[in-house]
Amino acid sequence: MQDQTSSKISNALLVVLRPLARILLNSGVGFKEFAELAKTAFVDVATQDYGIRGRPTNISRVAVMTGLTRKEVRRLRDKIDTGEPVSQLAITPLARVLRRWFSERPYIDEAGKPIPLNFDGEGPTFTKLVREFGGDIPPGAMRTEFKRVGAVVQDEGGRLVPTRRIARPPEGEDRVATCLLHGVYPLLSTISHNLQRPAGTDTWPQITAYSKPIRKSDAGRLFRISQDRLEEAAASFDDLFVAYESLYEAPVSESDVDLTSIAVGLFYFEEHDESKSYIWKS
Repeated sequence: MQDQTSSKISNALLVVLRPLARILLNSGVGFKEFAELAKTAFVDVATQDYGIRGRPTNISRVAVMTGLTRKEVRRLRDKIDTGEPVSQLAITPLARVLRRWFSERPYIDEAGKPIPLNFDGEGPTFTKLVREFGGDIPPGAMRTEFKRVGAVVQDEGGRLVPTRRIARPPEGEDRVATCLLHGVYPLLSTISHNLQRPAGTDTWPQITAYSKPIRKSDAGRLFRISQDRLEEAAASFDDLFVAYESLYEAPVSESDVDLTSIAVGLFYFEEHDESKSYIWKS
């Protein structure tokens, strides 16, 4: 029975790792670098999550749990203790400015729609919006980046008009890191919580609507409908989060111990892996 369970987990893990391997290979990350990161993650989790009476797990026990040698565990723990901080899940200045443009007065009209903005001058302007919500990013640089990712266009009067509420991540390494941190990490964290949640705590919503027997000729139409509904749902959740962010008059500091990150993930999926052994199944 144990062998059957391990086999199912191994097969499922292989399915999950295939798209990850594609992402990493396309980004120039080879197996040796991935293996080093994977070993570091195993040692870190075994150290932090399986200690006794609040203490980190000792080196020998981490070695037993992970299958690594004590020497390797010690090396990786030293690396964790002295290494640079890992990437943190964070809202980019681009996304922060855009979401405020869709939710904050005086940058929305009576119907709650974002208004076109002059770059600078009197009244609500793009420059004022960026200075209020964009940190130390110069308004000119923010405008250039908005245009580059296609989130803003200029009308005939030269005003800046947002074309969508969600800023897609930029190309290249930044895009890969953003997608992993904002897509893969929250989803896997939810799965981990639901499988190992402490007694007395609630499961986190993890819902996927899917259907296998869909004709390929209908996929394009379903994609467009799904995209519209996903964007509507994302905007609704964004309104909810902004409302809670604005509950307190005093500005909050990112170092405030009372703060936490909350995310809701929405995605569209089609099976394109032609290897029949790995087809996504219900």
